[in-house]
Amino acid sequence: MSQPTTAPLPAALQVEVDAIGAWGILGGTFDPPHYAHLAIAEHVRDVLALQGVIFIPAGAPPHKQGRPISPAEDRVAMVESAIADNAGFRICRVEVDRPGLSFMADTLLQLQRDPPVPDVSRGYVLILSAEAMLGLPGWREPQRVLERCRIAVVPRLGYRAPARAWLSEHFPGQESRVMFVDGPELGHSASAIRRLASEGRSIRYLVPPAVESYILDHELYPATLWQKN
Repeated sequence: MSQPTTAPLPAALQVEVDAIGAWGILGGTFDPPHYAHLAIAEHVRDVLALQGVIFIPAGAPPHKQGRPISPAEDRVAMVESAIADNAGFRICRVEVDRPGLSFMADTLLQLQRDPPVPDVSRGYVLILSAEAMLGLPGWREPQRVLERCRIAVVPRLGYRAPARAWLSEHFPGQESRVMFVDGPELGHSASAIRRLASEGRSIRYLVPPAVESYILDHELYPATLWQKN
């Protein structure tokens, strides 16, 4: 008797199945890391059954040249304190320790050559907000980014996720490398948190307590520097 055949999964579903056991990547300035970062990372880790999520603080973000940014060691310390209680989270200093501007295409290549975690046989999934995904065509070597990882797009309050037609226009032949993950549309803004801190106002419940303490203890966002940034 012939065996029953199974219809192939749709491409959008297949990429989610393929992501099982991969490692997530959440990059950013993390100035400061806040609850939305943590909630998004945990949600994607859970939904896609990732091994975990690697937080990668940017060393020298190209989109923030000429703008104030907290020292890398302060941002690393805040991320370390923010993720300390989650065994599924890791931090990687690859961009902080690499000289020059931080480009994700370069970072992914380095992670492939020198993995910061065990068992990366399932590859990496880069977590991007809908806003960041819309800006991906302007990144350095965006096609290389999609070659070196899959992308999970999460909601961002005030931004509509790009349609499949948009993907076909900007990344023809790579549409199946992108998946869309439903989740809470959290409106946390690092710039708003910096401004509140610089004004001496409460940032409680916007950032983890350890991050709040670090900001206050180190006077990280003085009014003279941050109220206009």
